[in-house]
This record gives sequence, C-alpha cells and structure tokens, in this order.
Amino acid sequence: MARSQETETQASAPPPRQAPGTLGVGMVGYAFMGAAHSQGWRTAGHVFDLPLRPALAAICGRDRAAVDAAAARHGWAAAETDWRALIARDDVQLIDICTPGDSHAEIAIAALEAGKHVLCEKPLANNVAEAEAMVRAAEAAAARGQVAMVGFNYRKVPAISYARQLITEGRLGPLRHVRATYLQDWLVDPASPLTWRLKREHAGSGALGDLGAHIVDLAQYLAGELLTGVSAVSETFVRERPLLAGASAGLSGSADTVERGEVTVDDAAIFTGRLASGALASFEATRMAAGRKNALRLEINGELGSLAFDLERLNELSFHDHTEPAATAGFRRILVTEPEHPYLEAWWPPGHGLGYEHTFVHQARDVVRTIAEGAPPVPSFADGLQVQRVLAAVEESAAKNSVHTPVPSSS
Repeated sequence: MARSQETETQASAPPPRQAPGTLGVGMVGYAFMGAAHSQGWRTAGHVFDLPLRPALAAICGRDRAAVDAAAARHGWAAAETDWRALIARDDVQLIDICTPGDSHAEIAIAALEAGKHVLCEKPLANNVAEAEAMVRAAEAAAARGQVAMVGFNYRKVPAISYARQLITEGRLGPLRHVRATYLQDWLVDPASPLTWRLKREHAGSGALGDLGAHIVDLAQYLAGELLTGVSAVSETFVRERPLLAGASAGLSGSADTVERGEVTVDDAAIFTGRLASGALASFEATRMAAGRKNALRLEINGELGSLAFDLERLNELSFHDHTEPAATAGFRRILVTEPEHPYLEAWWPPGHGLGYEHTFVHQARDVVRTIAEGAPPVPSFADGLQVQRVLAAVEESAAKNSVHTPVPSSS
C-alpha cells in the first residue's frame, strides 16, 4: 500500500519539541499490549491530576501501513518504522517498550543511553544476562535523573494494592503460605497457530514467562520478600502447530493449512518455592486450562488471617481475620471501590467497578509521578531482574527432574 503525501510529510519532517509541562511518549509496538498501553497514556491525564501531561508523540512498528493505522486508531501524533528514529525524536522523553522479549534489552539500553526514561513490558528480558545488562543501564541512567520501570500492571489493580497495604500493616501476621495460579485456555486447540509467543527465540519461555512472571512478581510484592529457591515441573503438550498465516491478532491468528513448525516453549509450569522468611509458596501457570480465560488467583495465609483475590472479580478482595471469635469469623467480601482505596480517589462513586484497562491507566499515572517527583521507580528494572532469576531457576529445576534450585540473590 502506497503512503499518502500527508504520511510521507509527517514521517520526513523533523519532530517538534514537546511543550513544557508535558511528557512526550514514544511507544514501540502496537498490537495487544500496544493497544492497552495506548489506552493508559491517553486516559491518565484526563482522570488524575498529574504533574506532567502525557502526550502521545509517536508510535513505532515495522509495517508502515499497520503502524499508521494504529497511530490513527489510538491517537498517536506520528508514526515511525525504526525504533532508533523514535528514540532520536526531540518530542519523545519516554520510550514505552511493548515488543516481544527478544528486543527489550537492545531497545531499553539504547533509550537509556540516549537520555530517555523507559517503561518496559514484562518479562523484563528473555534471560538473566539481558536483564542484568538492562539493570546496569538503568542504574547509570538513574544517576542522570532518568527512570526505568517494568510493566507489571497487575500491581496496579486497586484490590491488589490494598492487599499489600493490609499485609504491610500486619493484618495477616507472619506469613505461612502463598498460593498463586494463572490459568488460560487459548492454546488448548492443537490447531491454534504457531505465533511468536510459542518460539523461544522471541518469547524466552511460554506460560512460565508470559503468565508465571506476573504471579511470581505478585507473590513477592504482596509478601514483601523474595523467593529463595524453587522446585519445578513443566510440559509442552502440543509440540508442533500450524504455521501462522499472516499477522497475529491479540493472542490468536489464522493457521496455515499445510505447513507446521516446532513449539519451543512450555505450555504449562508448576512449581513450589520458599520465601526468605520460610513461608511456603506454590505456583501454576498454564495456557492449556480449558474454560479458564484469564484466571489469575492468589491466596496468602498468615498467623492472624488470610487474603484471597481473583482477577476475574478484580474489584473484590476476600479477607479473613483469624483474631475474631470462631463462632462468627470467616472470609468477608471487601468491595474495593471506596475513594480511600488505592487509585480510586479519581474514579467513580463507590460500587462503580473498574476493569482490566484501568491497570494501564494507573501504571501511566505512576510512571509520570515517579518522573516528576524524582522518586525511585516501582516496580524497577531490579524487580524485573529478580523475577527473571526466579524464572531461570524454575527452568533449571524442571530440566533437572524437579531438583530444588536456589534463586541467586541480588547481592
């Protein structure tokens, strides 16, 4: 498809400098996560009173027609087909990376070295060595006042943030157990095509990195401590799939009717672990659980009580206070929609729930405030590296017949 004269002019004209009081965002990637992040950047400044207003300066992708269409659909002012040109733009102060994991390190390090702030989707990288290089770049950039954050968006669910607050306040007492599962079913059909998420060279790992990264991060975030070791099993149930015919859309795409290719990542991973305090943890991540669409569930048990969360009921938190009399004690439902709850001071009246997309609005809010206030980034690239070390230990354990495998410390 030929580009219009307007598009040609837009692409070749020098980018303008961003107006004072704004944060020019340049995003690499425009598919599933690109759409979600676009929604966050587009909305945050309209909902929250921010010290800097996000400006959707430019979006980047390799396919000119597709990236132009994404720019128009999601409200980006310009489009680029080379991420290096995006980084070089004067109207871009932050690079948002929404690409497959194999390009995270190269783009993030280049952006940080160019003086840009960075938000990078999870998992931080495809392996520990790449993640360590990203952390070194982030530490050097922090000395220059730059921010580097990783996109664990489920931390931004108000109920999850409130659960963290309750645990920090000591409402559960010393922790005993953490249980975390993340179940999806979009790969149950063996005729589903071989998308990039099923190729190790692009994705790093399968359900482990895609889903397991989230629940490992949430377990450590909520507990306020790190995993010290794991024991794991993993399996690839469908080892060959039809090649992708054309581009993928979200998590799916059209399958070639003849050609097939090898699946080189896991379909499911199950592992146990131990936290630094001695508390026990269990995890299950799969994309082969028929009937489960996006079932992320957490339960934390302590000496004084328990908390439970289900992403498919994300405005609710279940809380049990074990100090109450046994005759009346039990789990009670907390509707996390009050203005006193995290993030909800700017949203709707109590009882008017939020959804998945709002986690990206909250993420954008936090990035902007961190940059403006010069605060330490949370979650940081170091947090992403810690998760990567856990994922690597899980893969090592699974490859060695579930042998207990220590997670290296950050020291």
